[in-house]
Amino acid sequence: MYETLEIVRDGGVATLWMNRPDVHNAFNEQLIAELTAACRQLDADDTVRVVVLAGRGKSFSAGADLNWMKRAGNASVEENIEDARKLAGMLRTLAEMTKPTIARVHGAALGGGMGLASACDICIAGEGAVFATSEVRFGIIPSAISPYVIRAIGARQAHRYFQTAERISAGRAAELGLAHEATAADGLDARVQDIVTALLQGGPKSQAAAKDLIRAVADRPVGDDLVEDTARRIASLRATPEAKEGLAAFLDKRPAAWVPA
Repeated sequence: MYETLEIVRDGGVATLWMNRPDVHNAFNEQLIAELTAACRQLDADDTVRVVVLAGRGKSFSAGADLNWMKRAGNASVEENIEDARKLAGMLRTLAEMTKPTIARVHGAALGGGMGLASACDICIAGEGAVFATSEVRFGIIPSAISPYVIRAIGARQAHRYFQTAERISAGRAAELGLAHEATAADGLDARVQDIVTALLQGGPKSQAAAKDLIRAVADRPVGDDLVEDTARRIASLRATPEAKEGLAAFLDKRPAAWVPA
């Protein structure tokens, strides 16, 4: 179905491979459109439990395709706004998926590639991975990716890296909170699989509700409205079939029905 992507399924796990290795999986109009469509497709598929985002070839994603950037430089303001909306929409679609998402990062994750890694729920970086918000070196800003990068590293660190465009190693990315873990390059797939296995133990509806909970609670002051909201959220789940099955499985000392055999 896709020219710039490859989807590989293994049980309830879908690995979404960006497949433009000759240009280090750089973005162009087609990749943006196909990533948006693929994220929607996988999110609507009840057989998919976890989505892993990865890149074929030497890099995760080197950001914007230079030919695409050249075309944007010659386009009108209105055309550039529409183009930017599509990029921002793709990142939001990824970030708001109801399924758990993991960025499997190796090689370059620059500009929009760093945005993709930040938009995923979990980021595992192999040794040798390199991140950067490199946009200022092209005379632009990391605008579309900024909500997700700032969410990951905080405004204080963003002040530095948005302006210096310094390269960030896998180890430094883990220190900043951009990557949850940095691991040996030859152990990257095994570590991603460990996270996948842990995710498959959780109830799919409760995981979706947990993601929504984070969006609702993050950066809000603790007041009566927030306390009431959190109380209603847990109360609404306690009587669901998934919650009843989870409790029964715990009491019976058996795996819950959603855990793969």
